[in-house]
Amino acid sequence: MNPRTIKRMSNVRLKARSELKPDEWQQNNYYYDQHVINCSNDQLERIDARNITREDFIEKYERPAKPVIIQHLIDDWPAFEKWTVEKLGKKYRNQRFKVGEDDDGKSVKLKLKYFLDYALNNHDDSPLYLFESSFGEHQKKKRLLDDYDIPEYFSEDLFRLVGEHRRPPYRWWCIGPQRSGTGIHIDPLGTSAWNALITGHKRWCIFPPSTPRHLLKPTSADSPKSKDEGITWFKVIYPRTQLSTWPKEYACVEVIQHPGEVIFVPGGYWHVVLNMDLTIAVTQNFCSSVNFPAVWTRVIRSRPKMSKKFLGNLKRRRPDLARLTEKIDMNADTGPRSDTSSSSSSSSSADSSPDSADDDESETESKATIHEPSFDQGDEPIAKKQRISSL
Repeated sequence: MNPRTIKRMSNVRLKARSELKPDEWQQNNYYYDQHVINCSNDQLERIDARNITREDFIEKYERPAKPVIIQHLIDDWPAFEKWTVEKLGKKYRNQRFKVGEDDDGKSVKLKLKYFLDYALNNHDDSPLYLFESSFGEHQKKKRLLDDYDIPEYFSEDLFRLVGEHRRPPYRWWCIGPQRSGTGIHIDPLGTSAWNALITGHKRWCIFPPSTPRHLLKPTSADSPKSKDEGITWFKVIYPRTQLSTWPKEYACVEVIQHPGEVIFVPGGYWHVVLNMDLTIAVTQNFCSSVNFPAVWTRVIRSRPKMSKKFLGNLKRRRPDLARLTEKIDMNADTGPRSDTSSSSSSSSSADSSPDSADDDESETESKATIHEPSFDQGDEPIAKKQRISSL
């Protein structure tokens, strides 16, 4: 890394993960241990989008809630040409992107030119992860929206009915250095997710919604200061999932996502992700007619103000779903609530404050005002540095 990057990263590391001392970022020497990066298991079904209509996908995968890798769904995206390290480094070099949060929940941001230098040259055990949710609201960064389209399988987006500023954060543009990742979690509000990979390879492990939390979560005893990092999960928990003593009903489904592939993760599924090399991707959570009942129960519990706006617009635009809300049993068990994990990857809170392209030193900004809590935690308090990912 060049000296200016080193200077800025020292400050950014301290803000994003204050629990780590400077010499603790590389204490496990994961940079030299490629075993955790490598993966020989590739178990998830793959389908060819050229042979499956949107209606077929809904009936065969979304409705029965089956995770799947989809090929040839995004072949025509301009992103494959435009989202290279070289081109992004030129076009957005002075734009600041979110790479973490400080202890007060404020976004830690860094100019892309410094982050790319760091991403390509760091030796950190679990590197910081560029995970930006507010790019679509920024004058210059919103040009990224022109480089891709919502895949047709996921074109229904019911949260649009509450308006762009009231809806929960739902899309993220991300660049992940090797060894960065997202700890084990379930996505918020019962939403499903798609993740489209442009560059690099991602290692995923996916578990059924019924899997007990205590089986999947690393503890402080496993790694006192890094228990929620993706790479910690693969070092500590993954080997246990491969033992004969691991319950078969909670079997791990593992897959390597390759460039050009889209992964579909239905709502409620536990998942953890590790970047095997430098990755560039875009991901989005969504509420559709299929997962609406599960989403509605969580929205009305944890975002009561938004639920009123949502219901009012459903009555006008989707009266069928509005009528359905009267029949949904709010006391029924609809599966696990979202379980966000602290990770170097992201936060779900959007940043809407304008970035200053000429301000080198101001790397921390306050979050935008959010009318409701950022996560579906039921009655639980929002913990420090909670993270979401459907990476």
